[in-house]
Amino acid sequence: MTFQEYKSRIHESEGTQFPSNSYREIVLQPAYEEAKKHFLKAMVQLHIAHLKMLEEQQLISKEDAKKIGTAISQLDLDYFSKQDYQPQFEDLFFRIEYKLMEIAGDIAGNLHIGRSRNDMGIAIYRMTIREKLLALMEELVTLRTSLITFALEHVNTIMIGYTHTQQAQPTTFAHYLKAVIDQLTRDFQRMQQAYKTVNRSSMGAAALTTTGFNINRERMQELLAFDDIVENAWDAVAGADYIAEAASVVQLAALNLGRTAQDFLLWATQEFNAISLASPYVQISSIMPQKRNPVSIEHTRSLLSSVVGDASTVLQMIHNTPFGDIVDTEDDMQPYIWRAMEKLRGIYKLFGSLVVTMDVNKEKLLERAEKSLANVTQLADTLVITEKISFRQSHKIISESIRTLLKHQQDSIENLTWELANEKCKELTGKPLNISKELFYQSLKPTHFVHVRKLPGGPAPATMTESLLKAKEETSILSQWIEDKKNAILQSEKRLQQYLDEWSQRKK
Repeated sequence: MTFQEYKSRIHESEGTQFPSNSYREIVLQPAYEEAKKHFLKAMVQLHIAHLKMLEEQQLISKEDAKKIGTAISQLDLDYFSKQDYQPQFEDLFFRIEYKLMEIAGDIAGNLHIGRSRNDMGIAIYRMTIREKLLALMEELVTLRTSLITFALEHVNTIMIGYTHTQQAQPTTFAHYLKAVIDQLTRDFQRMQQAYKTVNRSSMGAAALTTTGFNINRERMQELLAFDDIVENAWDAVAGADYIAEAASVVQLAALNLGRTAQDFLLWATQEFNAISLASPYVQISSIMPQKRNPVSIEHTRSLLSSVVGDASTVLQMIHNTPFGDIVDTEDDMQPYIWRAMEKLRGIYKLFGSLVVTMDVNKEKLLERAEKSLANVTQLADTLVITEKISFRQSHKIISESIRTLLKHQQDSIENLTWELANEKCKELTGKPLNISKELFYQSLKPTHFVHVRKLPGGPAPATMTESLLKAKEETSILSQWIEDKKNAILQSEKRLQQYLDEWSQRKK
């Protein structure tokens, strides 16, 4: 086959005009499907806002504004949401523009005065992401509330805390959960900052350099419920850090919760026997009748990893791209951040439900703590006071005592006696113990260990209850912030609809 024959075959299968069949199938059609699902409302709102601003700036007449506004009101969004991609229209924007000109005539073309698909596209992306981000934050607050409620039930649930995967010190389940709650609070705060970055208007930047028309960028910001404008026009259409910041925040939130999911999966094993999931969250084996597979936690862990992957895709698609208007930061990228946010939102809902409904084996956790050598830190602390020695000396006495126990394969705290510690004390300091046996053995009880740790951030029940109640009070602040942002968007939508109704009802 000659080169010309091969080229003709390609033309035959791909077509000779834009778009080629493969470009349509791989790029335009998928982008159109995502656009009609996510962008229709924002695009129409942007049209209304821009039309209102053009009329106020006297860039179009009131009569033309009525014609165009009436045409916008006649758009059947349900129709567009169901229609397949058509090659004669490059994307959803051109298809809607064509329909407006079909209804209102060529005058509808003036709706594009002082704007470009560049600044329009970025504004629509930002409007879409901000709503998804608010929905995610709302579910985060619900999860946080669930964990606070659950933790308040476990301020006295003694358990062993681990460092380096080894038994470290006694604590409470509430203490662990409060750490997760505080981490979620920081995730929320990072999302707040991302929202601030996202919720800025690109409108008026046009293609790259603004426009010679006397448009009002601040009015567009106000009409569309943005908190600010992206001042520099180049930055407005080229800057992708708004989506990168959102992706980074979502990625970190998924990584954070993933560590807790891993802990819970371990604690659900028969060997740990610390937690037991409610029936709706476990799956029975098809062959092994005794199995209660904690599949909800397994899926939580794997889906969180996929959230990290989708967010990472966003960052990779931005990496080493030119600082300008490019498709890398547009239609191809957007679905990944949406998918990451929506998936994380679902995980928050699932995780909150499975935690609140699970049973905690308080007796087993307490028994394990009572027998564990993890209690000896408090004994070492106590010896500093009673023996008037340095902590390093005290640490050495207890360390040598435990070394002796382990040498004889005795790994229970029950085998750490006053007599053994007294022997090691005389060997290392030349003096016998002053501590009474009563205080000695009290210092080895996990309940005592926990109760004396009353400092802020410690696991003492009273301290932890106060901390959790404070976190509960803060919930209203977080929820109010979300409501304020949602209400600002809602009021904007209502005003835009009023403008549309006024144009439709305006007499000539």
